[in-house]
Amino acid sequence: MSYDFGKLVSFAWGGWTTTWPTQLLALIWLAWLASWVGASFWQGRTKKQVMTLDSSRYRLPILLGGILFTPWTAEVLGEKPLWVFGNTGVYLLALVTLAGISFTWWARIHLGQFWSNAITQKEDHRVVDTGPYGIVRHPIYTGLITGMLATGIAVGTVTAILGSILISLGMWQKARMEEVFLSRELGADAYGSYCRRIPMIIPFLPPR
Repeated sequence: MSYDFGKLVSFAWGGWTTTWPTQLLALIWLAWLASWVGASFWQGRTKKQVMTLDSSRYRLPILLGGILFTPWTAEVLGEKPLWVFGNTGVYLLALVTLAGISFTWWARIHLGQFWSNAITQKEDHRVVDTGPYGIVRHPIYTGLITGMLATGIAVGTVTAILGSILISLGMWQKARMEEVFLSRELGADAYGSYCRRIPMIIPFLPPR
């Protein structure tokens, strides 16, 4: 039994998580995930949200991307990286990942109880256009996309890169759906004015 458990642990902590410094990337994401799940209990009461069937338009690519992104997929397929950056390169990309994750937390704290994992309208919801929301309209997605792409590039396997791209596309789709929803619920004038001033996901681009 102990041998079987050892094999399970070896598989769970396998793939690109077994070697340093790409192992550092896994630790960063595990820390973010644990803290994010813990913080999910801190949110206001939901007034209205997008139906589950509609949300599958962004959930499916994120789910598929997440499966491809995990180190287990690469391990099962026996993938080798397309390139090797070396320690310095991976450390730099880890810093980019950490910066992206830090940006998500700045946005999460700044948004407070208006935050939700789903596309929702909270009680007393209003347009937030300060802090990171004065830089981009969806800073949490900006930070996650930055971190995912940096990690995919650092790992260098086809599945990790494709997974990070699919997750990014899913988040972009979610942002588009969220904008339609918030424009309808908060008022086209209020949210439309915000959209005309601040770029959606990529900072410093002309707003759309």
